[in-house]
Formats: sequence, C-alpha cells, structure tokens
Amino acid sequence: IINDVANRLFLHSDIKVKYKVGTMIELPRACIKADEIAMEADFFSFGTNDLTQMCYGFSRDDSAKFINNYISNEIISQSPFESLDVNGVGELINIAVMKGRCIKPKLKLGICGEHGGDPKSVMFCHYIGLNYVSASPYRLPIAALAAAKAQIFSQNSL
Repeated sequence: IINDVANRLFLHSDIKVKYKVGTMIELPRACIKADEIAMEADFFSFGTNDLTQMCYGFSRDDSAKFINNYISNEIISQSPFESLDVNGVGELINIAVMKGRCIKPKLKLGICGEHGGDPKSVMFCHYIGLNYVSASPYRLPIAALAAAKAQIFSQNSL
C-alpha cells in the first residue's frame, strides 16, 4: 500500500527518492502482529519506554512514587525503566523479532529509549539479533562500550 502511494506521487513529479518505511513498535499487540506489520515495513524500532509502560500498566513518571517500595519488597528486582525486563517486555520484543524476520529475514531492528544506554539491555538486544540501539547523548559512551562487550562476548562463546 505504501509503495503504491509513493509510486503515484513519483508519477506526478520528476523526482524519485529512495526511501525506507519503518515503524515504532510500542504496544504489546504490535509485537504479536509483527509478521503482518513486516509485510509493509523495512525496519522496526522498539520504543522500549512506552512498551514497558504498556506492559506494566503504569507510567514511568508515576512509578517513581512506588517503584523503590516494589524493589525493597522484592516484587521486582530493579526498575523496568532502567533495565529492560527481559522476561516480559524482552519476550514481546523477541516474539516480534522472530515474527518479523519470518516475513523479512533482513528486517532491520533496534530499540530506542533509555534502555539503549543500559549495558544489560544492550547485551540482551545483541543476543536476540537486533541491529542497533539508540540512546540519549550522555549515555552513548556506555551504549558503545556495552555493544562492543556484547560483540566480543558472542565471538568468544563460539
């Protein structure tokens, strides 16, 4: 559908532009329906902040009032907004990776959000085969180091 629209626009102009179409995956349902989305998309960027909020059912801003209480009472081991919850949110991302790449094996996949600067989250992203992580500027050195460590670790375990 998207390519049809672009082709119609190109017919009416003398300009052709190379483009890629992608989407943010920020909802659990989008992860489950990733195979259908991949039919139209060239890449996915997982919005891990919003995906975490949707999975847990509370906002990052509001959770600051009670998250430490959850941690101290061992309801959760750490804030899911600081390090990716690989058993919940991560599993949804992994489902989307598998479903999306079943349709398009070379589908580009990555995350954006604060998790991109967390070493454990970066390691998980490498493990499930994501192509990139993005992080806020002040977390880029941490993200780059974590990505390098993940690459070295995976090469040494072969």
